[in-house]
Amino acid sequence: MIDKATRISTGTDELAVDITEGKDPTVLWLSGFRSDMTGSKAVHLAQWGRRTGQRVVRFDYRGHGASSGRFENFVLSDWLADAQRVADEFCPGPTIAVGSSMGGWIALLLARIRRAAGRPLTGLVLLAPAADFTERLMWPSLPDTLKEAVERDGVAHLPSPYGEPTPITRRLFQDGRQHLLYTDAPIETGCPVHILQGVADPDVPYGHALELVDRLAHDDVVVTLVKDGDHRLSRDEDLVRLIAAVEGIMA
Repeated sequence: MIDKATRISTGTDELAVDITEGKDPTVLWLSGFRSDMTGSKAVHLAQWGRRTGQRVVRFDYRGHGASSGRFENFVLSDWLADAQRVADEFCPGPTIAVGSSMGGWIALLLARIRRAAGRPLTGLVLLAPAADFTERLMWPSLPDTLKEAVERDGVAHLPSPYGEPTPITRRLFQDGRQHLLYTDAPIETGCPVHILQGVADPDVPYGHALELVDRLAHDDVVVTLVKDGDHRLSRDEDLVRLIAAVEGIMA
């Protein structure tokens, strides 16, 4: 199968979308915070799609990868809207959403939206799902100097082990509070869920994923804990687990 690259307008910006044509269910890839569709997990998923004849849709959020816009101008609401736009346009039939880190949060929110619209997802595969990460993981871990800079200046630059410092804005945290899932109400996706989580993940502690399991009280949930797995889960053995999880949902 040959990938089809396309771009769709969001008004002032454009989203880059890559489609591996094939049969349903479509597998929709949702990247993490400051990640894009050229990452090893996303590329491996597309290669699997080409090899097996499975339809795979990847895209970059605004401010990420090949899509337009400056990263610091966008927040979770924007990236969720991007996911909805791509899902509505390119995933009209049965769809399995595969979300990594922040993409796991967006996948859960997308599942809730689709369920409320009477079009539930076929399944979710969540890798180190960082639901509510702005409020529960990122803000508490910030040094006081960066917290003060965010409050005072509206933006601060967070050192990153994965590349250039990350601009984090006051709007990012304010907007994140509008989408929190770790509340008193259970999370209902209306579909089976498979979570892959590294026990050695320094960014999303595995206890965060186990708490998510408790909140998915009404869904069929499988959890795979990788004892020596880090946040990326991009080693060869991790990629094998990713494909097995997707195929397990399909089965």
